[in-house]
Amino acid sequence: MLTRVRKSWELPETRATDEHVYRNRRTLLKGMGAGSIMAAGGMLGARRALAAEVAGDLYPAERNDAYTVDRALTDPELVQTYNNFYEFGSHKQIAQAAQALVLQPWQVRIDGMVEQEMTLDAEELIRKMPLEERVYRHRCVEAWSITLPWTGFPLAALVAMARPSSGAKYLRMETFENAEVAPGQRQFWYPWPYVEGLTMAEATSELAFIGTGMYGKPMPRQNGAPLRLVVPWKYGFKSIKSLVRLTFTDERPVSFWEEIAGAEYGFWANVNPEVPHPRWSQATERLLGSDERVPTRIFNGYGEQVAHLYADLQGEKLYI
Repeated sequence: MLTRVRKSWELPETRATDEHVYRNRRTLLKGMGAGSIMAAGGMLGARRALAAEVAGDLYPAERNDAYTVDRALTDPELVQTYNNFYEFGSHKQIAQAAQALVLQPWQVRIDGMVEQEMTLDAEELIRKMPLEERVYRHRCVEAWSITLPWTGFPLAALVAMARPSSGAKYLRMETFENAEVAPGQRQFWYPWPYVEGLTMAEATSELAFIGTGMYGKPMPRQNGAPLRLVVPWKYGFKSIKSLVRLTFTDERPVSFWEEIAGAEYGFWANVNPEVPHPRWSQATERLLGSDERVPTRIFNGYGEQVAHLYADLQGEKLYI
């Protein structure tokens, strides 16, 4: 007889939000007592209805039940109207401005230390990958958190397709640069384009994910369409949005926020409640949509899956 051992992040089925509930916005809002949000959501929904979708016929994807969590899902209207995307402004209300982002065509370059460099259209790449849905928790470095169902594919599948050489140690990722549609990129004091990086061990971790959608639909522009990184054990600024280039290299990338303020936003950025940000505590987090604060967990609760990646990195600042 086989005995299934539940992983640390998993949620018993009796405590999960039913799929039909979160796919039905009206039911979700009623269940959460959040009717006051409906007016704002309606305005944004009308704008999103005009947006061209990338591979829209592939949604919703089948949920992978190995990845569930011990929290209720965050209201999708909150996730889609309160988030950071500095390309469109240094504030949270960037959803309207982000609708200017043109998603088709969207070219993705894979280069560096690979068997053969290639440029793919985002839709072509998405259709090559094994799409699934996963529910992850996320922790912003600003001490707020969300929980949501992502659609996408394991980053390891893209790595396998790229066939990097044995000398590749890092995956450098880069977002688009187009100040004509992204007003935040007119702020010349920022080092555009936005760059992030992972070690190859991190990039091939079972948790590392390329998000292409959320809540059973294609990814909204303001949340990083058409392709974004999702690494739930790290602070949110590591999950780079709207990818256009992935480069395999033997040199550690200097990420966007590391270049701006490396003492506060480092390369590793793993979640740790015992290591404060220089300007605030990381011991607790606020659940987006409420005033409730809950204890933060080491690696955001995913230590069982990723802690071993850092066992031999003494001297590295792993938690900023």
